[in-house]
Amino acid sequence: MLEISARKVAQVAMMARELGRAEGELRAFIDRMGEDEQAELVAIMWIGRDSFDVEELGEAIRTAKAEASTPCADYLIGTPHLSDHLENGLDALGISAEDVENDLM
Repeated sequence: MLEISARKVAQVAMMARELGRAEGELRAFIDRMGEDEQAELVAIMWIGRDSFDVEELGEAIRTAKAEASTPCADYLIGTPHLSDHLENGLDALGISAEDVENDLM
């Protein structure tokens, strides 16, 4: 079970699509998350870009914690196609990113 909610992941994905306008808000949103949520967010992104398989979620989370050498917001914002990777990661976990985002609007 993930500590981070699908709603938070979808919120990050939505803000990442508007990065030019919402970068400060996105940074603050990620910075307010705890270490576990940040590691899970990174792991979901990695699953979405096929760096890990969905079955390797636990390993991806452990790797994200072990390899965290830069602030999470910096790492994620510097990742090309962040919103797509997060949405794909949610979908791989069986969570409809589109449904969650629609609930946010």
